[in-house]
Amino acid sequence: MAISVGEQIPDIQLRTMTNEGPKALGAHEALGRGRVVLFAVPGAFTPTCSDHHLPGFVVRADEIRAKGVDTIACVSVNDPFVMGAWGKDQGVGESVLMLADGNGDFTKAMGLEMDGSSFGLGVRSQRYAAILEDGVVKELFVEPNPGLAVSSAESVLAAL
Repeated sequence: MAISVGEQIPDIQLRTMTNEGPKALGAHEALGRGRVVLFAVPGAFTPTCSDHHLPGFVVRADEIRAKGVDTIACVSVNDPFVMGAWGKDQGVGESVLMLADGNGDFTKAMGLEMDGSSFGLGVRSQRYAAILEDGVVKELFVEPNPGLAVSSAESVLAAL
């Protein structure tokens, strides 16, 4: 069952890449303070994720922050090395916190996993975006179909 508006995000361990290597972060530590825009992608370096979803949030990071957002974060069922490399490839810098959910534990706890086995991906995250306040889901935009529409940076901006 998917997480609902009004519910607290699960405090599952995620990882981010730092100059010193992978760093473990609890979800509450990374996403539970202030106003946060969290978006999830099925996979780093995949076409829609790399060509549209992540770049939209990077390009519009200043506009999103101007709406009172403290953190913009991207999560994917990938390891921290892949998420770090993808962030560098995409020129993310400090604009988006790149979070690795290597085992999919956070994604499963959110109830937003999908089976990408037919594409050779295994269990991955559905594409979604959420607006969080102090770790509580205030808005949730889960893509109903393949592609990018309701979870785009533009859609999130319109909801802020």
